[in-house]
Amino acid sequence: MTFRLARPEEYARLREMIISSFEPITWYKTLDEKYGPLNGCNWRERWEQRLDHIFDSQIILAGEVDGEVVAVATGTVDEHARLGFIDLLGVDVRFQGKGYGRLMLRGMLDYFRSRGMEYANLECLTDNRKGNALYASEGWEVVASSHRWFRRI
Repeated sequence: MTFRLARPEEYARLREMIISSFEPITWYKTLDEKYGPLNGCNWRERWEQRLDHIFDSQIILAGEVDGEVVAVATGTVDEHARLGFIDLLGVDVRFQGKGYGRLMLRGMLDYFRSRGMEYANLECLTDNRKGNALYASEGWEVVASSHRWFRRI
């Protein structure tokens, strides 16, 4: 797999890749199942809005195999602390189970190192067993846990 910064003309394809890869695990969808669309905005529309902000403000790294983008990672850096934050890591559903998520994770870490980062951070839902297994197998350590609370007000 080769890595490069994504180009704006690829964002529509990356958007679909991210939403499709997160659909089985996103808490946004869980909210819809429990409460219905929030103010008429379903989980997919909320992801679209989140991705608009991500594509405007974050590093978007594409992972290619044989000239096709099969994975993506997004993140930011805190240059003062030399800390990289991975926000999203997604693999095209057609290519899942081939180790591309692991390679994309490593590619993002290499990118952070190239920018002078010495540390990296990411979050993963506790019920995302595959994601948590990947991060543990790559030497990541859990340093804190949290609950995502929600209520109608």
